[in-house]
Amino acid sequence: MDLLSQVKFLIKKELLLEWRSKYALNGVLLYVVSTIFVCFLSLISVNPVTWNALFWIIMLFASINAVSKSFLQESKGRQLYIYTIASPFALIISKTIYNILLMLLLTIIALGFYMLVFDYVPTDLPLYLVATLLGSLSFSTIFTMVSAISSKAGNGGMLMAILSFPVIIPVLIVLIKLTKNAIDGLDRSVSLDEISILLIINVLVGAVSLLLFPYLWRD
Repeated sequence: MDLLSQVKFLIKKELLLEWRSKYALNGVLLYVVSTIFVCFLSLISVNPVTWNALFWIIMLFASINAVSKSFLQESKGRQLYIYTIASPFALIISKTIYNILLMLLLTIIALGFYMLVFDYVPTDLPLYLVATLLGSLSFSTIFTMVSAISSKAGNGGMLMAILSFPVIIPVLIVLIKLTKNAIDGLDRSVSLDEISILLIINVLVGAVSLLLFPYLWRD
């Protein structure tokens, strides 16, 4: 099969496995909903800055739970089977695309429920939506790459947290600044730098993943 066919096959495989078990998506959704509800019961009302920071804290841990399973929970037998039928490029691309779709769905649901519970809507909602979608894209690409690296080492969960920390912190800083601009209702031209930085980070992480993963996959 060519690269495109392999990517389609592997994405279909991920969707079928998710549809059969549903434990990953349902578990993360339960975590997000319960965390938002607990925050509401504890705080009742918060100022917009705290509301924004709290949302990204929730989404950070939700994305770790959702994306970390990409490689860490793959059995040796399944990895060997995929190794025989697909190229490493097809595997990392399909995993990244699947995690992006998963995080986009999760983020949209979480943001809608978050606004509903706290009864607050950002001043510039379209810009806030763009920021959350870019955040989902960044979380997916970064954690997919880190999950691939961690899967080849012992104690992968701990290693994933250590490796992702220096990469994800700058992304969070940019995301919080971008979403604060949306909350304050600033002119959208002010946020172009943050949007460009997030896009550049995603491109760089994607390029590094494509360069490094074939060497990891041969191990």
